[in-house]
Amino acid sequence: MPSNDRSFTLTVGPVLTYWPRRTLVQFYAQVAESAAGTVVLGEVVCSRRHEMKPDDWLALARDLSSAGKEVVLATQALLESEADLRALRRIAAQGEFLVEAGDASALHVLVQAGVPHVLGPHINVYSHAALQEHARLGAVRWVAPVELPLASLARVNPPGGPITTEAWAFGRLPLSFSARCFTARHHRLAKDQCDFRCLEDPDGLLLSTDDGQPFLALNGIQTLSAGQQCLIRERAALQAAGVSRLRLSPVSQGFGDVVASFDRVMNQGADAEDALAALRALALPGGLVDGYAHQRPGLEWSAA
Repeated sequence: MPSNDRSFTLTVGPVLTYWPRRTLVQFYAQVAESAAGTVVLGEVVCSRRHEMKPDDWLALARDLSSAGKEVVLATQALLESEADLRALRRIAAQGEFLVEAGDASALHVLVQAGVPHVLGPHINVYSHAALQEHARLGAVRWVAPVELPLASLARVNPPGGPITTEAWAFGRLPLSFSARCFTARHHRLAKDQCDFRCLEDPDGLLLSTDDGQPFLALNGIQTLSAGQQCLIRERAALQAAGVSRLRLSPVSQGFGDVVASFDRVMNQGADAEDALAALRALALPGGLVDGYAHQRPGLEWSAA
C-alpha cells in the first residue's frame, strides 16, 4: 500500500440481476476468497425471484462471516405487497447482521426498532443536514446516490464525520424502478406470469438506440445503465471526497478480476492505467463509463 495513504474497504454489492442458485453459491465462494471486506446480500429488485429463500441468504451470510467478511443484508428498493413488508420486517429483526435500507419503508422499520443501518443508494440524501438527521436516527454508513459527482460527496458528508461514505465504484448503475416489469413486457408476458425470463439475461437485457449504441439495460422492474461505471482512475478524487468504501456491483463474468484490480490500484499502489487496460480486455457488457462522477452524462467516459 502506498505510504501515508489510507486504504479503501471494497464492498461487493448485492447481485442485482437474477442468477440461478448454483451460480450464486459458486459466485459467493469466490467472493469469500477475494480481497473484498464487505458483502451485501439479498434480493433487492423483485420478490418473485425465488432461487434463494430468506433462510438461504442467512446461511450464506453466516458462511461469509465465518470467512472473515462483514455481511450486510439488503432490503428491496420497491415494496408492493404485505408479503414484501413481512420480508422486510424479518430482515430488520434478525439481529445478526447490519441491514441496508433500500427505501423509506425500510428506514421506518429500522428507525422504529432502533437498529443501526446503512443508507442504500436509493435513499435520497443530497445535503449535509439530511445526512446528519439520518445519523441521529441510527445510520452508520451512506452509500451515495449514483448520480452524485465526486466533488459533491464531501459537501454532503465532510471527511471525519460520524458516518462513513461508500461510493459506487464499479458496475451497471441502478437508475430507476417501476411497478411494471419491463422484461416481461419485452417478452409479451404478464408480470405475474413472467416465466422468470430474467434468468436468460445474467447482466440484464441490453437496450440500444436506433443507431445501435448501448443505452440502458432492463432488469425486471429495474432500469440499469448499459455501461459499467468504473472509478478505478479516481483514487485521489475519492480520497479528497472523504470516501473510505468502494462498492463493486457484481457482473456475471470476470468479477474476480475486477475485485483484484481495484484492490491492487486502491490499496497496493498499482498503476491505474494498466488496471484499466486489463478491465477493458475483459470486454465487460456495455463497456465502461464514468460521466456522473465528473458532472457529465452518465453514459460518457471521461478523457481526463
